[in-house]
Amino acid sequence: MTPATHEATVVPALYEATVHHARAEPVRHAFAHRTHYWLIDLDAPPRLPWPLRALAGFHPADHGDGRAATLRSDIDSYLREHGIDLHGGRVLMLAHARVFGYVFNPLTVYWCHGPDGSPRAVVAEVHNTYGDRHRYLLHPDRRGRAAVAKALYVSPFNEVDGEYRLSLPEPGERLALTVALHREGRPPFTASVRGRSRPGTAAQLLRLSLRHPLAPLVNAARIRFHGVRLYLRGLPVKDRPEPPPRLLPAQDRVPPAP
Repeated sequence: MTPATHEATVVPALYEATVHHARAEPVRHAFAHRTHYWLIDLDAPPRLPWPLRALAGFHPADHGDGRAATLRSDIDSYLREHGIDLHGGRVLMLAHARVFGYVFNPLTVYWCHGPDGSPRAVVAEVHNTYGDRHRYLLHPDRRGRAAVAKALYVSPFNEVDGEYRLSLPEPGERLALTVALHREGRPPFTASVRGRSRPGTAAQLLRLSLRHPLAPLVNAARIRFHGVRLYLRGLPVKDRPEPPPRLLPAQDRVPPAP
C-alpha cells in the first residue's frame, strides 16, 4: 500500500470530476459525464449552514448494512469483523452526498489508516440500481492497485464473473480512480473518475450544485438511459442471481503489471 498521504489532503473537500464508462465487447459503447464528489473525514463530517444541508447529507442508512448509528461505527465494525482494528485511526470516505433526500453511490471508497497515519486497508463499496450493496476489502500495493473477484450483479448485461482490477490511490489535489472488469485477460468494461480538489465550503458546494444540479438523481437516470440504449442495440440481458450476503469481503490481490 502507499505511504500515508492523507496529511496533504485537506478535508472536507469537493471534487469536480468526469466519470467515464467504456464497454469494449460485445457491443462498443462509451459515455462520460461531469459530476461532483465529497471527500470527508468520518470523524469530522462537513457542517453546513441549514439552508444548504439539503444539498449534502451523509447518513449511515446510505452505506454498509444501513443499520449503524454512525458512518464511523459502521466501517469500524466491518473492519473488526475481518480482523482489522484501526485503534481510532483516520478514515476518509469518497462518495456522493444525499441531495434533497436522494442518493445514489455506484462506488464509495474508504481509505482506512492506523493511529500513526499508516494505511491499513481500502474498502470499495458497490451499489447497484436494484438496491443491493457489496463491500470489497482491499490491500492495494504502493500504487494503489488491487484485484478482486467480482461478487455483485451490477449491470444487467454482465454476469457475476471475472475480476475487478482497481486503481484507488488516496485523493489529494487530484482524484484518479479506475475500475476495470477483466475476463480472460481482457477488459470488457472500464470505468474511471478524474477530478480536481476544491475546498469543501458552502460557497463551493453552492457553485457545484448549480453547475451539476441534483447530481445523484441525474447520474442514476443516465445509467438507466444508457442501459436502455444498449438493450435497443441488441445487447442480451443476463439473469440476475440472488444477491450475495451483504458486505462480505472478497480475497483481493495485486494485479499483474500492465
